[in-house]
Amino acid sequence: MRVLIIGGCGFVGSHVVDRCLAAGLRVRVLDRAPETYRAPLPNVDYVRGDLGDHPCLADLLADADAVVHLASTTVPSSSNLDPVADISGNLVPLVRLISAMRENGPRKLVFLSSGGTVYGIPTADPVPEIHPLRPICSYGIVKAAMEHYLHMERHLHGLQVIVLRAANLYGPRQGRIGLQGVIGTYLHNLNRDRPIEVWGDGSVVRDFLHVRDIADLCHRALGASVSGCFNAGSGRGTSISELIGHIRQTVGRPVSPTHRPGRGFDVPRVVLDIAKAQATLGWTPRIGLEQGLAETWEWMCSCDAS
Repeated sequence: MRVLIIGGCGFVGSHVVDRCLAAGLRVRVLDRAPETYRAPLPNVDYVRGDLGDHPCLADLLADADAVVHLASTTVPSSSNLDPVADISGNLVPLVRLISAMRENGPRKLVFLSSGGTVYGIPTADPVPEIHPLRPICSYGIVKAAMEHYLHMERHLHGLQVIVLRAANLYGPRQGRIGLQGVIGTYLHNLNRDRPIEVWGDGSVVRDFLHVRDIADLCHRALGASVSGCFNAGSGRGTSISELIGHIRQTVGRPVSPTHRPGRGFDVPRVVLDIAKAQATLGWTPRIGLEQGLAETWEWMCSCDAS
């Protein structure tokens, strides 16, 4: 299989590339920038460019069997600052992509959505895929709209679509700029002897999933003959206060966070029901939070020391 990975130089994308290569797939990556934490891999065809570059995209799709879409220009905390940019940077390029796929051949798409934002404030715990989509931030609204366009393309033109609604992802190679990825941000700050911040009282509950587990699910989705939406989480909830307790054990020293006022777009609790992905795709997350934190901390220390 020849796969085009859009956003393959990013945090999640680099691990999806690794998983696809390990399975013997031929990989081409479209990204606006190179990987941050490692050199280009010799057996990957890297193409520098933007998803909005339609002529370039047509050429890239011509010999692809499937597409994995992982790119995003926003994160939940920044999307509300400029919703127009969120729409133009994410929704519009996706609509162009599916049009280009219709014209140039590949009829299979794996799309990384957001299990933490598309549901809004859940009325079920854990949250199943049939839960209504009621996002309360622009990031979630645009992700939901992207899903709707994909399902329209499936209905009208037969595109095989697998949407992965991912939980809060973490692990090695995650960016540490403080915009997304509380685990990466906390560990980076602690390694630099900087304070960490908690928005609210620490009671917010999230579902944390290691990046290699989502990469494995992406690979399974590429080989599946089904379409539909699948939650991608650990199936377990961890409050921010509990997370800080785990981090204390990982780093082996006291951790005293600074508390800031809570944010209106932060959903109080999201834990994903992953039974559908387990039953249909044969996938189960394998890296527990304690193991994942230890690995991420080890990578963080080695990265900062280099």
